[in-house]
Amino acid sequence: MSYEHIQYAVADKIATITLNRPDKLNAFTATMMNELIDAFGKIDADDDVCVAVVTGAGRAFCAGADLSAGAKTFDYDARSDRPDRAGAGRGKDINWSDPRIRDGGGLVSLRIFECLKPVIAAVNGPAVGVGITMQLPMDIRIASETARFGFVFARRGIVPEACSSWFLPRIVGISKAMEWCATGRVFDAKEALEAGLVSKVVKPEELLPTAYALAREIADNTAPVSVALTRQMLWRMLGADHPMEGHKIDSRGIYSRGQAADAKEGVMSFLEKRQPHYPNKVSTDMPSYFPWWKPREYS
Repeated sequence: MSYEHIQYAVADKIATITLNRPDKLNAFTATMMNELIDAFGKIDADDDVCVAVVTGAGRAFCAGADLSAGAKTFDYDARSDRPDRAGAGRGKDINWSDPRIRDGGGLVSLRIFECLKPVIAAVNGPAVGVGITMQLPMDIRIASETARFGFVFARRGIVPEACSSWFLPRIVGISKAMEWCATGRVFDAKEALEAGLVSKVVKPEELLPTAYALAREIADNTAPVSVALTRQMLWRMLGADHPMEGHKIDSRGIYSRGQAADAKEGVMSFLEKRQPHYPNKVSTDMPSYFPWWKPREYS
């Protein structure tokens, strides 16, 4: 698949996705949605990729949904340019189980959630609407001092999307999540840091070097299969109802990885004081209990 609204590059085990509509502040489109989903599929399938970094071209990360359709922007049944979203009905006749009503940002967030590689957001500028909600399933968010954030949905007459009603309270707590969503105000990187939305704020020129240094630390020192399992363990245990669920998954992981070549290499490289070279691959060597969760169907 060739890309029009994003750029995709791989170098030294790090994939970089750049939202690439700088003249439109990287506003989100259906094309961008499909391209992001495809790119994360490439990341999972490529054993030469250990980490992904997502950033924006120009002065913005993503200014939210493309509003060029005006009043019909979010009324897909009324838009002639989005036949893929039309036909689920109107008013009381909407078929709520029709997959055409699913929001595009949510499809991106779900694909990122399923990703087997760590994802770092390098937030280079304004990130509002879907520009911030698509970041929530990313594992680490690093912001430039010029970054601005806004859950502006109530100011546009809609509601939070891209699965943010699930992710945001888990990241910053229900009180802060409700404050941001109810007011719809735009806030700065300092406030985002204080609330835990981002893990670090750096000068603009330090943003990508900081993100890549973190990605490099992961790529050079950790076992890809271990990281893939760990990422899913941590995210999915957020919804568990008892620590026993974590104990079950931890136990399966320790037992299965203990037999793997990666564990032997991890111990011996430490004892021999050398750089590790992990032989197991995400594409072929995930343990037999993975995935341990049941498939989710939309309804």
